[in-house]
Amino acid sequence: MPTKIGLSTEAPAGVRYAYKASLIGAAHQFKLIEEGLSWQVGSKSGVWRYADIAAIRLSYRPVSMQSRRFRADIENANRQRITILSTSWQTVTLMAPQDHDYRAFITRLHERMQQVGTKAKLIGGIGPKLYAAGIMFLALVGIAITGLLVRAMATGEFVGALFLVGFAALFGWQIGGFMQRNRPRTYTFDHLPKTLLP
Repeated sequence: MPTKIGLSTEAPAGVRYAYKASLIGAAHQFKLIEEGLSWQVGSKSGVWRYADIAAIRLSYRPVSMQSRRFRADIENANRQRITILSTSWQTVTLMAPQDHDYRAFITRLHERMQQVGTKAKLIGGIGPKLYAAGIMFLALVGIAITGLLVRAMATGEFVGALFLVGFAALFGWQIGGFMQRNRPRTYTFDHLPKTLLP
């Protein structure tokens, strides 16, 4: 049975977190210490003071192997960036969710930053331009499906019309859910966006 990479049972909840971004790569390890956010990715490591963290972006990023995948992009004052994912590769066919450990770590990180009075930007969802492009794409797909549905009904292709309705429902459920969760917004330390945490 594969060993779970997540939170160490020897540390208080939310103080340590680790995940594997790929099957063959080294684990990405993070720890909240007095000095700041300690991180190690392969041979690279460092400690970012909580006051030096300039921005956090939380987003929902599903992939084919894991539909419940969340992401935190953390940027410091020098514009360096690290990424924390809520899933970890375990085997060739298994990307395991680490919902509880991820939520606990991200929540505790925000608490530590609030305690030192940081002025970091807290951003939720994807960028406004990418979001607008996604909305336009959804609208174009909706228009195309509506046109095909009208044509199928007019020519008596009821099986084709039924397929289009099913496809539209599935597409709307998957892509619509992604767009709704990733709506661009800002948030505060007291109100982390629930839809962007597992």
